[in-house]
Amino acid sequence: MTGKRFAQLGGLAVLVLLLAGLSLMAGRVWAPWSAWTDHSDPRWAIIFSLRLPRTLLAIAVGAALGLSGAAMQGYTRNPLADPGVLGVSSTAAFGAVMTMYLSVGTSAPWMLFAAAMAGAGLGVAVMLLMAGQVGGTVTFILAGMILNSVASAGVALGLSLAPSPWAAQEIINWLLGSLADRSVEDLWRALPFIVVGCGLLLPLGRSLDALTLGETGARALGINLNRTRVLLAVGVGMATGASVAVTGMIGFVGLIVPHLVRPLVGHRPGALLAPSAVAGAALVLAADIVVRLTPSAAEVRLGVAMAAIGGPFFLAMLVAMRRRLA
Repeated sequence: MTGKRFAQLGGLAVLVLLLAGLSLMAGRVWAPWSAWTDHSDPRWAIIFSLRLPRTLLAIAVGAALGLSGAAMQGYTRNPLADPGVLGVSSTAAFGAVMTMYLSVGTSAPWMLFAAAMAGAGLGVAVMLLMAGQVGGTVTFILAGMILNSVASAGVALGLSLAPSPWAAQEIINWLLGSLADRSVEDLWRALPFIVVGCGLLLPLGRSLDALTLGETGARALGINLNRTRVLLAVGVGMATGASVAVTGMIGFVGLIVPHLVRPLVGHRPGALLAPSAVAGAALVLAADIVVRLTPSAAEVRLGVAMAAIGGPFFLAMLVAMRRRLA
């Protein structure tokens, strides 16, 4: 790693640490530094029992989504690709929705996470099976899009046939995505899968760089495209599936983050992976702080906030692209 890249990663890491500190302080009840060390202060319990798991989960989920988005854009050579292209988010959501539809997650909260991860794993297996051993990038993407459509239809069907208004409201609230009321148990359930998934994606930099020459050029450089495809699918499946399982659907992170980081590190896909993970953690932390400080009776859902950020961002990107082409 060059000195410049190390400095960039260091700067992003410092930003994440500053935002993490602010995340522990910010909320309906402001917790100053003095409350961090005074065990008799009621705000101490708020910081370490409620806000610390939420902050750590925001870092983990943001890193998973940011890294997955960068890997997907590098593999497909498409700046509009994100983890949702593989259909993993939708299949994980379908598994979670089924537990709420059947009301099996009430007595055993871990069932929702298990069902979501089972949905993500099944989605990855079906997608790889549809793509085949020798399928190219286009076949891989089409398989993911088919899977995404089918799983999204299943989620919509479960919502429309919800057995009660309370079940329907629970499904809607979960689909909107949030980090509110997440516990240490949620963090420990998701973290191993996120770490393993990110560990599979980070070493793919050389393969993604080679793919900028096209599939034929990558094979000429000795890249095993089938192995790359499997590692990408499993890595994105584990990282994104675990994120969706604990937070619900949070979109646009994997789409936005690579575009924010690219001006700093350049357009080489491999150089984009690690910075996108750190920048993704910073973005989700910042968005979660904003939703907590929003002056409203109920906390704005994180998925809604990210959609509100993502829409104008891509409108601005479209305007800038048109100006360059004019």
